[in-house]
Amino acid sequence: MKKRDAVTMLLAMALWAGCSSGPATPAEKPQPKAAEFITGRAAFQKLYGAAHGWAPDAEPFRIESLPTADCKGQGGKAAVWRASFASALQHNAKPYDWSGTDAPGAPSRGVSPGVEDSYTASNSSTRLFQVGFLKVDSDHAFEQAQKHGGDKLLQKNPDTPVLYLLDWSSPTNALVWHVFYGPSREDAKLKVDLNATTGEFMGVEK
Repeated sequence: MKKRDAVTMLLAMALWAGCSSGPATPAEKPQPKAAEFITGRAAFQKLYGAAHGWAPDAEPFRIESLPTADCKGQGGKAAVWRASFASALQHNAKPYDWSGTDAPGAPSRGVSPGVEDSYTASNSSTRLFQVGFLKVDSDHAFEQAQKHGGDKLLQKNPDTPVLYLLDWSSPTNALVWHVFYGPSREDAKLKVDLNATTGEFMGVEK
């Protein structure tokens, strides 16, 4: 009899515990990380160290922003930047990407290397430049481009993407920021060139 009473009491306690405990609290879903937009010079600083891990003599020949669905590039900032480096000793070139977004088609967040390729020093379109020439950032390049037609274009079409490309110009013998108002260099409605060392306006590309 005592054994039966003990079993009955245990069942009652189990039933009471089940009724008194509320429903399990669902685990909170992690919130998506906000995209990060930075200037070209800030991105380059992140990529320069990675390139020197590949080749100690690596020097840049191009820095460019890449379009993403969540960033129009206005203000001189972008969610994805690519810097291309070359090693004179290895005769090879290698790009590195920095990404601050999870947008479709964008590289993974952080720094990631690209595919290594051959490099020819005599190619004028991939001329290496020293980091000391890069004194003007992409946000200043945007400000200057706005003063030479960009402001009117964006007032008329606020959703126009703005892209940036930095390279050495052999004809002018200067490091140049090219600011493109449009989805690509080829389809740009306006192309403005700025000296990346002095910040001076150099002209509008035809």
